Amino acid sequence: MKTIKQSWAEPYKIKMVELLKMTTPKQRQIALEEAGYNTFLLKSEDVYIDLLTDSGTSAMSDRQWAGMMLGDEAYAGSSNFYHLEQVVQEVYGYKYLIPTHQGRGAENILSKILIKEGDIIPGNMYFTTTRLHQELAGGTFKDIIIDEAHDPENEFPFKGNIDMDKLDALIQEYGAERIPYVSMATSVNMAGGQPISMQNLKELRALTTKHGIRVIHDMTRVAENAYFIQQKEKGYEDKTIREIVKEINSYTDGATMSAKKDALVNIGGFLAVNDWDVFEEARNMVVVYEGLHTYGGLAGRDMEAMAIGIGESVNDDHIRARVGQVIYLGEKMMEYGIPIVKPIGGHGIFVDAKKFLPHISQDQFPAQTLAAEIYLDSGVRTMERGIVSAGRKANGENYYPKLELVRLTIPRRVYTQAHMDVIAESVARVYLRRKDIKGMKMVYEPKYLRFFQALFEKL
Repeated sequence: MKTIKQSWAEPYKIKMVELLKMTTPKQRQIALEEAGYNTFLLKSEDVYIDLLTDSGTSAMSDRQWAGMMLGDEAYAGSSNFYHLEQVVQEVYGYKYLIPTHQGRGAENILSKILIKEGDIIPGNMYFTTTRLHQELAGGTFKDIIIDEAHDPENEFPFKGNIDMDKLDALIQEYGAERIPYVSMATSVNMAGGQPISMQNLKELRALTTKHGIRVIHDMTRVAENAYFIQQKEKGYEDKTIREIVKEINSYTDGATMSAKKDALVNIGGFLAVNDWDVFEEARNMVVVYEGLHTYGGLAGRDMEAMAIGIGESVNDDHIRARVGQVIYLGEKMMEYGIPIVKPIGGHGIFVDAKKFLPHISQDQFPAQTLAAEIYLDSGVRTMERGIVSAGRKANGENYYPKLELVRLTIPRRVYTQAHMDVIAESVARVYLRRKDIKGMKMVYEPKYLRFFQALFEKL
């Protein structure tokens, strides 16, 4: 008897739709020129399928929208804060909660508390806002991710892992007293959404405990990381996503969270810690930078939606469909021969711009160029993750990252499989004419985080 393939479908149905604006190539060319060929500066209304980021762009559930109506907008002691605190303790396992307007608010407070001038902060590949806050506090970030993470073709399943020899060498060189914490991210963004294994986390915890060093977790996509552990790491195939998430967190001392990703909300984040002294200082500092410690720059309704979203984010059916859609797009693009980061990560597809446009030097911004060309072809908005995002060193020199990528980030619960087909076909059309594409020059560069606001011109 012939077997029939069993497809999967999204574990939800659509209650409301947002109509999209369809544009012509001429209209997109005008929009690109007005935006200085920077996809961050495009107007949302001129975008057909928006893959700029998965941050704050997900669709909330009916339960989350219902929770918004339960917003307790008291200035102090909002009931929504206590609900959120309870959920963070139960689902994530951290003792103390400091809400912030988003993840970078937590990074700012954490950096000011723990980092002093001359400190070294090791981490499994930099992230833009995280490294900047560390540098502004007087620290220096050191990359200790495994070498496989810098090779887009390498299919090692846990390319987010930390190289323990690199970490140990830093401890020997600088001394544990100059390392306030290890900055550990799950689902490493700049590496292509690559996960860290539970075994690696256990080894990290053992080494840092030996030297009295904290582990601070960037947990913005922890549920996606848990999915890869469940699927690929021996001994976890029968554990739930919720169980795996809690175990991941148990090997860390605290976390910064942009709830705009995993937790399925449009705004919000938090700092969560187990150390009372750190909590006490953060609780005082949040009042200066964010708001009272029981709202941290958020409305009560936002905290309620976040509390509900956290619970939904660790649901096995949800995360299987979420990552499954990303994998579907990645496999479709590989069928067209498009060079992408392998294995496929959890939150998006990362196109290898160096291989896509080998005739364009890194100083001519191949990833920035490719993102503009994809938009011009179809109205699909993507973003650069290469030399522009990497920024400059303290001495003014550019960082030259090994990875020069275009990120196609999939919002959660927003687009259909048909949208994924349109995206793959657009990138494939650009790939066919890749030899005719010219690079760009930067004509305006802001002081910080230049990828948000820099302007370019075609060469």
